[in-house]
Amino acid sequence: MIRGQQVMLDVDLAELYEVETRVLNQQVKRNENRFPADFMFQLTNEEWENLKSQNVISSWGGRRTLPYVFTEHGVLMLSSVLKSDRAITVNIYIMRVYTKLRESLLTNKKLIHELEFVKQQTNKNKNDIELVFRYLKQLEQAKQKELEQQNRKRIGYK
Repeated sequence: MIRGQQVMLDVDLAELYEVETRVLNQQVKRNENRFPADFMFQLTNEEWENLKSQNVISSWGGRRTLPYVFTEHGVLMLSSVLKSDRAITVNIYIMRVYTKLRESLLTNKKLIHELEFVKQQTNKNKNDIELVFRYLKQLEQAKQKELEQQNRKRIGYK
């Protein structure tokens, strides 16, 4: 994790998408407007040195430029600008996952609306039930008074 984000290096992504790192970086430069700062950034010398020392990367040979680092969004964008079969497959997969996710969210939204309706009905029924119990209690009290009147000791002429 660098700068508080989950990221991948250009060399790892090139391997994943089955292209050379040079080709990956060329496509990024040709499509700069698709890679804002929150999609991709280049490591500083200090970050690169720190990364090399942590991962025991050889300091001789290899790169002449500092590596690019891609965030989650940058990885997704790469799949749409690279021309490898693997990148095309990944891009199609991403689109399918996105569609399924959207369908799932719509289904959940419908379910939430239905639950809200049931909740409203339950609250309405609760009020109705409370009203019925109040009437029953009043009826019971009226019956009790009537019984008391009937069982009361009579005074006067019989």
